[in-house]
Amino acid sequence: MTLAQAIEAWLAHWEKTQARSPHTLLAYRRDLNTLPAATLAAPIAQLSEPDVRQWMAQGRSQGRSARTLSRRLSALRSAIGHARNQGWLSADPSVGVRPPRGVKTLPDSLSVDDAQALMQPTGNSPLNIRDQAQWELLYGSGLRLAELCQLKWLDVDLRAGQIRVMGKGQRERVLPITQPAAEALQAWQKVRPAHPAPEVFVTANGPLSPRTIQRRLKQAAAQKLGTQALHPHQLRHAFATHMLEGCQDLRAVQELLGHQNLSTTQIYTHLDFDRLAQAYDQGHPRARRKT
Repeated sequence: MTLAQAIEAWLAHWEKTQARSPHTLLAYRRDLNTLPAATLAAPIAQLSEPDVRQWMAQGRSQGRSARTLSRRLSALRSAIGHARNQGWLSADPSVGVRPPRGVKTLPDSLSVDDAQALMQPTGNSPLNIRDQAQWELLYGSGLRLAELCQLKWLDVDLRAGQIRVMGKGQRERVLPITQPAAEALQAWQKVRPAHPAPEVFVTANGPLSPRTIQRRLKQAAAQKLGTQALHPHQLRHAFATHMLEGCQDLRAVQELLGHQNLSTTQIYTHLDFDRLAQAYDQGHPRARRKT
């Protein structure tokens, strides 16, 4: 079995057992297709540590970020793990390769004023009503784009003001929704195309695609904020940042975002150092000034 065949087998296994989204699987395939053609065509049993190191070095020479290279290495290691479970490979040739270290960066910030401006209704057309409901959920509940696309009506409880979403790794969480979000969803129910798909957001042809949502958000940002440089994930980031500024409870925000690790949530914070230093001075017994 070639490495390319083993990768395809791993992707098929993940699609079946891990219920990964097509977008995620496509990203994995795209990452692993950057392996040299000769390496992909060779038997997987011949994969060596120098092959993996050369692949990482090639990515660095092409100017790929540490984050991208770490993601690629993680995907390869997962595929290797599946191959070993199947008996196609006896040892892990990537075990001695360390992922490159990089500086964690924050997404571009969206101010509270800009977020409020984006939430202002723009009209009563079905598209505008649909957009309104989507922006309210992305910003009001911190949904990922994939979670928004996969949201089904049976997971929406407007009376209780909450929704159930399935996040990464099939981790389910229940989230509150704002009153404006509930009202926007009720308005969307009345004009939603009569399509049998269970998803909340559909067109006359079926479930709404992520690209359509991205395009509509850029159009809304251009109209209301004077910029097209706005991505759905920035609304999730704004949700986390503005929540943290309001409640200062990092673990609560972690639960709302569905992060396994607190360090991941910290990337989304925009608290400045002066405020952190002030909190430290006030809270830590060794930092308090003696009077």
